[in-house]
Amino acid sequence: MAYWWVNHKQTRKHEVDGDYLWSPKLNQNGARNHSYDNMVRAMPGDVVFSYADGVLAAVGTVAAEATTTPKPTEFGHTGTYWSNEGWFLAVEFRAARSSVRPKDFLERIVRWLPPKYSPIQANGNGNQGIYLASIADELGEELLRLTRMDDMHEPLQRVSETPSEYRLDIEKIKQSDETSETQRVQLVQARIGQGFFRAQVLLRHPVCRMTGVSDKRLLRASHIKPWRESSNFERLDGANGIMLSPHVDALFDLGLMSFEDDGQALIRNDVPRDVLERWALPRSNHSAPFEKEQCAYLAEHRKRLGPFGAFTY
Repeated sequence: MAYWWVNHKQTRKHEVDGDYLWSPKLNQNGARNHSYDNMVRAMPGDVVFSYADGVLAAVGTVAAEATTTPKPTEFGHTGTYWSNEGWFLAVEFRAARSSVRPKDFLERIVRWLPPKYSPIQANGNGNQGIYLASIADELGEELLRLTRMDDMHEPLQRVSETPSEYRLDIEKIKQSDETSETQRVQLVQARIGQGFFRAQVLLRHPVCRMTGVSDKRLLRASHIKPWRESSNFERLDGANGIMLSPHVDALFDLGLMSFEDDGQALIRNDVPRDVLERWALPRSNHSAPFEKEQCAYLAEHRKRLGPFGAFTY
């Protein structure tokens, strides 16, 4: 496991909320940038400290290797001079239990700052020329203690641990001659529930539509139109996604529940009432309306409720 420090004042909200990092591949003049190259050096299980406005306020775990994607549209006018193609790194972020101002702890961390490509200067000010910086293990461990995030761990889900059905899908993707290498990587990550697809779904609505749970570690990015029935575009389209708690995802994936366009939950009539009671699903559920692009997918999903009909729950 390695430790990384990211300076992202301009894009912090989008990246932390969406569980990712994104950088151009090259500087504006076409030259290589060491801190951009670090995006492909970061590996699953590595720890990333988020720094913005003089504070380390979030800590993340790298969930998948970097892949090529377009610049996120949510960046808007930020970085207008950046290339439209760059590195996307899936990172599962959590708010630090204790936000830390490095300037307040310089005597404890300055000795471990790298002599070259340091994320901050010796006086504690941020180094604007650095995006993602590699830091010493000693500094990483000290920052975990200061932020009270000593329990950071690797992602729970890995390709080798996915169910056999998922592994078969992943093998088909890897062997496909109809997609580029970049798209193959994105599709594999989407199938595992990581990467670009998950980030786009999180940014649309970052809580479970049924339970209201907002801890991203406990949410799944579920495809509205089932994976097996989707085109490669639909498999990566954030509009074809919804964040759900695992037990709600089970109902949704099996076509035992769905949602109206206005956010009202629908449950199939043949779902035992005691299941809903034991899972403590809220009886009055009406989340925010879905976006127009999502409604087209939902219209098809509601058909999966079948001849049993549904009742508003």
